[in-house]
Amino acid sequence: MRGDMKEAMKAKDSNRLNVLRALLAEYTNAAKTSSPIKTNIQLLALLRKRTAASRAAAAEFSAANRTDLKDKEEAQIAVLEEYAGGVEIIGEEEITRIVSDAIGKMRTEGQKVDTGTVLKCLLAPGGAFEGKPVEKGEVARVVKGMI
Repeated sequence: MRGDMKEAMKAKDSNRLNVLRALLAEYTNAAKTSSPIKTNIQLLALLRKRTAASRAAAAEFSAANRTDLKDKEEAQIAVLEEYAGGVEIIGEEEITRIVSDAIGKMRTEGQKVDTGTVLKCLLAPGGAFEGKPVEKGEVARVVKGMI
Protein backbone atom coordinates (compact mmCIF):
# COMPACT_ATOMS: atom_id res chain seq x y z
CA MET A 1 0.00 0.00 0.00
CA ARG A 2 2.88 2.35 0.68
CA GLY A 3 4.10 1.93 -2.89
CA ASP A 4 0.62 2.69 -4.18
CA MET A 5 0.56 5.77 -1.98
CA LYS A 6 3.79 7.01 -3.58
CA GLU A 7 2.32 6.40 -7.02
CA ALA A 8 -0.81 8.34 -6.07
CA MET A 9 1.38 11.22 -4.88
CA LYS A 10 3.28 11.26 -8.16
CA ALA A 11 0.05 11.08 -10.19
CA LYS A 12 -1.55 13.75 -7.96
CA ASP A 13 -4.53 11.42 -7.42
CA SER A 14 -5.83 13.05 -4.24
CA ASN A 15 -8.79 10.69 -3.80
CA ARG A 16 -6.63 7.54 -3.87
CA LEU A 17 -4.01 9.26 -1.74
CA ASN A 18 -6.56 10.20 0.95
CA VAL A 19 -7.98 6.67 1.03
CA LEU A 20 -4.53 5.09 1.31
CA ARG A 21 -3.46 7.50 4.03
CA ALA A 22 -6.57 6.68 6.04
CA LEU A 23 -6.05 2.93 5.58
CA LEU A 24 -2.40 3.14 6.61
CA ALA A 25 -3.35 5.21 9.65
CA GLU A 26 -5.93 2.61 10.71
CA TYR A 27 -3.41 -0.17 10.07
CA THR A 28 -0.81 1.62 12.21
CA ASN A 29 -3.33 2.26 14.98
CA ALA A 30 -4.40 -1.40 14.92
CA ALA A 31 -0.75 -2.42 15.27
CA LYS A 32 -0.68 -0.66 18.63
CA THR A 33 -3.70 -2.55 19.99
CA SER A 34 -4.03 -6.04 21.38
CA SER A 35 -5.25 -7.36 18.01
CA PRO A 36 -2.98 -6.06 15.22
CA ILE A 37 -3.73 -6.78 11.57
CA LYS A 38 -1.61 -9.79 10.65
CA THR A 39 -3.59 -11.64 7.99
CA ASN A 40 -5.25 -10.83 4.70
CA ILE A 41 -8.64 -11.65 6.23
CA GLN A 42 -8.13 -9.00 8.91
CA LEU A 43 -7.11 -6.52 6.22
CA LEU A 44 -10.21 -7.44 4.22
CA ALA A 45 -12.35 -6.82 7.31
CA LEU A 46 -10.78 -3.37 7.67
CA LEU A 47 -11.45 -2.61 4.00
CA ARG A 48 -15.06 -3.73 4.30
CA LYS A 49 -15.54 -1.65 7.45
CA ARG A 50 -14.24 1.46 5.69
CA THR A 51 -16.40 0.69 2.63
CA ALA A 52 -19.52 0.35 4.78
CA ALA A 53 -18.75 3.65 6.50
CA SER A 54 -18.30 5.36 3.13
CA ARG A 55 -21.56 3.87 1.82
CA ALA A 56 -23.40 5.18 4.89
CA ALA A 57 -21.85 8.61 4.44
CA ALA A 58 -22.79 8.63 0.74
CA ALA A 59 -26.39 7.78 1.64
CA GLU A 60 -26.47 10.63 4.18
CA PHE A 61 -25.03 13.08 1.65
CA SER A 62 -27.53 11.93 -0.95
CA ALA A 63 -30.41 12.49 1.48
CA ALA A 64 -29.06 15.99 2.18
CA ASN A 65 -28.77 16.77 -1.59
CA ARG A 66 -24.98 17.14 -1.36
CA THR A 67 -24.02 15.47 -4.63
CA ASP A 68 -20.45 16.81 -4.47
CA LEU A 69 -19.75 14.99 -1.20
CA LYS A 70 -21.71 11.94 -2.33
CA ASP A 71 -19.54 11.69 -5.46
CA LYS A 72 -16.39 11.98 -3.33
CA GLU A 73 -17.53 9.11 -1.08
CA GLU A 74 -18.43 6.95 -4.09
CA ALA A 75 -14.96 7.53 -5.54
CA GLN A 76 -13.48 6.40 -2.22
CA ILE A 77 -15.70 3.32 -2.28
CA ALA A 78 -14.35 2.45 -5.73
CA VAL A 79 -10.75 2.64 -4.46
CA LEU A 80 -11.57 0.56 -1.36
CA GLU A 81 -13.35 -2.10 -3.43
CA GLU A 82 -10.36 -2.26 -5.76
CA TYR A 83 -8.14 -3.16 -2.82
CA ALA A 84 -10.72 -5.51 -1.29
CA GLY A 85 -10.89 -7.38 -4.59
CA GLY A 86 -7.14 -7.91 -4.46
CA VAL A 87 -7.32 -9.91 -1.22
CA GLU A 88 -7.39 -13.60 -2.09
CA ILE A 89 -9.68 -15.85 -0.07
CA ILE A 90 -10.89 -19.41 -0.48
CA GLY A 91 -13.94 -19.65 -2.72
CA GLU A 92 -17.35 -20.93 -1.68
CA GLU A 93 -17.03 -24.12 -3.76
CA GLU A 94 -13.87 -25.19 -1.95
CA ILE A 95 -15.37 -24.25 1.43
CA THR A 96 -18.43 -26.37 0.63
CA ARG A 97 -16.25 -29.32 -0.42
CA ILE A 98 -14.09 -29.17 2.72
CA VAL A 99 -17.12 -28.75 5.03
CA SER A 100 -18.87 -31.68 3.33
CA ASP A 101 -15.80 -33.88 3.78
CA ALA A 102 -15.48 -32.88 7.44
CA ILE A 103 -19.16 -33.58 8.19
CA GLY A 104 -18.92 -36.95 6.44
CA LYS A 105 -15.80 -37.85 8.42
CA MET A 106 -17.42 -36.80 11.71
CA ARG A 107 -20.51 -38.89 10.98
CA THR A 108 -18.46 -41.98 10.12
CA GLU A 109 -16.53 -41.58 13.38
CA GLY A 110 -19.81 -41.28 15.29
CA GLN A 111 -19.11 -37.77 16.55
CA LYS A 112 -21.86 -35.29 17.35
CA VAL A 113 -22.53 -33.20 14.24
CA ASP A 114 -23.77 -29.73 15.06
CA THR A 115 -22.67 -26.28 13.98
CA GLY A 116 -20.36 -25.65 16.95
CA THR A 117 -18.47 -28.92 16.79
CA VAL A 118 -18.05 -28.76 13.02
CA LEU A 119 -16.71 -25.19 13.22
CA LYS A 120 -14.32 -26.20 16.02
CA CYS A 121 -13.10 -29.11 13.93
CA LEU A 122 -12.52 -26.92 10.86
CA LEU A 123 -11.16 -23.71 12.39
CA ALA A 124 -9.21 -25.02 15.39
CA PRO A 125 -5.46 -25.56 15.26
CA GLY A 126 -4.88 -28.60 13.08
CA GLY A 127 -8.25 -28.09 11.36
CA ALA A 128 -8.82 -27.98 7.63
CA PHE A 129 -8.88 -24.16 7.47
CA GLU A 130 -6.00 -23.43 9.85
CA GLY A 131 -3.75 -20.79 8.33
CA LYS A 132 -5.82 -20.50 5.17
CA PRO A 133 -7.40 -17.23 4.02
CA VAL A 134 -11.04 -17.99 4.74
CA GLU A 135 -13.84 -15.91 6.22
CA LYS A 136 -15.23 -17.54 9.33
CA GLY A 137 -18.70 -16.13 8.66
CA GLU A 138 -18.78 -17.78 5.26
CA VAL A 139 -17.70 -21.12 6.75
CA ALA A 140 -20.41 -20.83 9.44
CA ARG A 141 -23.05 -20.06 6.80
CA VAL A 142 -22.05 -23.11 4.73
CA VAL A 143 -22.00 -25.37 7.82
CA LYS A 144 -25.47 -24.23 8.89
CA GLY A 145 -26.76 -24.87 5.39
CA MET A 146 -25.39 -28.42 5.33
CA ILE A 147 -26.56 -29.53 8.77
